[in-house]
Amino acid sequence: MSAQSDGYVEHRLEHYKQRYSWDCGVSCVIMLLSEEQRTEMLENFDRICQEEGFNQSTWTIDLCYLLKRFDIQHVMYTELLGVNESYKKQGYYNKIIDMDRDRVLQRFDAAVSAGIVVEQHSLTSEELVAHLSRHGPVVVLVDSGLLVCDLCKHNKIKAEFRRCFGGSYSGHYVVVVGYSRGKLLYRDPALSPRLCAASPARLARAARAKGTDHDVILVYNDYR
Repeated sequence: MSAQSDGYVEHRLEHYKQRYSWDCGVSCVIMLLSEEQRTEMLENFDRICQEEGFNQSTWTIDLCYLLKRFDIQHVMYTELLGVNESYKKQGYYNKIIDMDRDRVLQRFDAAVSAGIVVEQHSLTSEELVAHLSRHGPVVVLVDSGLLVCDLCKHNKIKAEFRRCFGGSYSGHYVVVVGYSRGKLLYRDPALSPRLCAASPARLARAARAKGTDHDVILVYNDYR
């Protein structure tokens, strides 16, 4: 982290714990909503998911359309504008790529006309910190087995096992909300309400694992 990250920044989001195995990304979006918007989303959860077309399988581009639905300004960054067919060899993606390919490609193709900005660029830790300092939170796709919280040690055993023996990819979304004392602060929808913390290097490793396409969403809404 650079000198500009000295001090403490926190975008104060109301934590939301995911209810299902598949809705971590949607839960991150829910954390970014106003109280009125959150009520609307939760009261109409199934209908909105069906209208958005993703049902129980969400990609980062789906989250962008959901943010757009609630008028939350954002920009998506990714290494690949589409679907990485090479991931079919990974068990995690084996079924969902065939199931979701057409929808995901159509959403990428329609992004400009829908007013959604997608940039083909891998965000650096310095760029992420600068955004947190100036603009708002960041939704990040990570390999969950590689992300360890330094405060609650969540995933520590799993990460050590992966480091020694390897393991399969498990995609998961978290919201990075700030930084403190050289650590990035984030909220994990898989956990009960709490702030988690990880070094930029550890978060980067989880966010740049094969399977993530380095997907992040910069949110332009200051929650401080």
